[in-house]
Amino acid sequence: MLKGAAERAVPRLITHFGRSKQSFRGCQSAAWCFVSQGRAVTVQNTRHLLAGGNHGSQRTGWLLQQHRGMASLPDHIKLAEGDLLAEIETDKATMGFETPEEGYLAKIILPAGTKDIPLGKLLCIIVNNEADVAAFADYQPSAEDSSAPAPAAAPPAAAPPAPPVTPAAPPPPVAAAPVAAAAAPPAPGAMIFASPFAKKVAAEKGVDLATIAAASGKGGSPDSVIQATDVEQFAGAAPAAAAVAFGTPGAAYTDIPVTNMRAVIAKRLVQSKQTVPHYYLSVDIAMDEVAKLRKELNSIVASEGGKLSFNDFIIKASALSCLKVPEANSSWMDTVIRMYNSVDVSVAVSTERGLITPIVFSADTKGLLTISEDVKRLAAKARDGKLQPQEFQGGTFSVSNLGMTGIKSFSAVINPPQSCILAVGSTTPTLVPCDQSESGYRTAQIMTVTLSCDHRTVDGAVGAQWLQAFKGYLEKPATMIL
Repeated sequence: MLKGAAERAVPRLITHFGRSKQSFRGCQSAAWCFVSQGRAVTVQNTRHLLAGGNHGSQRTGWLLQQHRGMASLPDHIKLAEGDLLAEIETDKATMGFETPEEGYLAKIILPAGTKDIPLGKLLCIIVNNEADVAAFADYQPSAEDSSAPAPAAAPPAAAPPAPPVTPAAPPPPVAAAPVAAAAAPPAPGAMIFASPFAKKVAAEKGVDLATIAAASGKGGSPDSVIQATDVEQFAGAAPAAAAVAFGTPGAAYTDIPVTNMRAVIAKRLVQSKQTVPHYYLSVDIAMDEVAKLRKELNSIVASEGGKLSFNDFIIKASALSCLKVPEANSSWMDTVIRMYNSVDVSVAVSTERGLITPIVFSADTKGLLTISEDVKRLAAKARDGKLQPQEFQGGTFSVSNLGMTGIKSFSAVINPPQSCILAVGSTTPTLVPCDQSESGYRTAQIMTVTLSCDHRTVDGAVGAQWLQAFKGYLEKPATMIL
């Protein structure tokens, strides 16, 4: 509870955001209080960033980072409307968190780097008047101030109340019985009440929920559910024992925590391979004409600082091929096949955090130089973790190019709900028959590509038609302007 000036200044917090008093790994937000005007402000536009959407993160949490330099600021600082207060890192992007109104930052509740922010959790306190800042110097949020779970130190405090309940049982008060029942662990063999995420974490860490229930006194009823924080606290209490119990005998190893982005990638790849009937078509393409045209065009755009890559030609040819064979530019929607009117090409970009696919929108209508500029800009933002959701969510066709690494050919995994992804290998000198040569052969620059198709939307013959159109555009690149 707040005392003195702080009690007068802070209003009752609004702790609901769409769904009250629940914590969602995929739709979490941070609440922050603006006092002296008697109202609380909640982070806006967060649900649609993570929930629903094929590139969403329904089960990953948020990593909340204070704006760079925040740690070096004084105890309080004046904020103007629109100031970047913090950064919220999702599974694939970092979003700026702006101050909606001016005031004074009186207290930072959550430190930089806090993960898995529960619904309604306080981020910080902002006051209208500088004189009110001192009232929050020693303020610590309580259960009444937020619907978020108590800090990690709370579970140990929950165990001591259990012993006093037993001697308190003889007195008449009726309230003693439910308290004792809520604190009592489940009987051996009885059902253990735990949240779905707690069960998942327990399975990942190899922890028995019955052991946690016996140690914490939770899990015996719907009013005393084991949470993920209980599992993590229990697992962290004896890391050495866990390593001995679950480690592989005789093999040294290091456990690397799974990042939010890596968890989403793993989930989507498994989903794709389990639910999408893949098949693969490969073809060799002579890149000599593209190499000549690229050299000629680069000499023209060099004065403007531009430089075209082979990948720019591949993206353009892919988009035009999707116009010729629209089945490849579609999605299986269970009851309908959705045919897209424009070709938005998702380009696979490898980053330190994992693979991400920023989108070149309407690639079929853009020139090579515009495509080149888009790819360079998006790739730089992807590696810096600065992509906005609208820049990587969606797409109708994907291209993954490993040719620059020397990989001759490979088969890529389809990115649902898209129907196709093109895997591009390296270009290598290859002897090919040539009637015009005295020797009967010549050396050509051959590139191998493999098209992964969803058999629900793209039949084998249709996939072959797409590859023939794609090959025609690259072996005669001048036709791309027709």
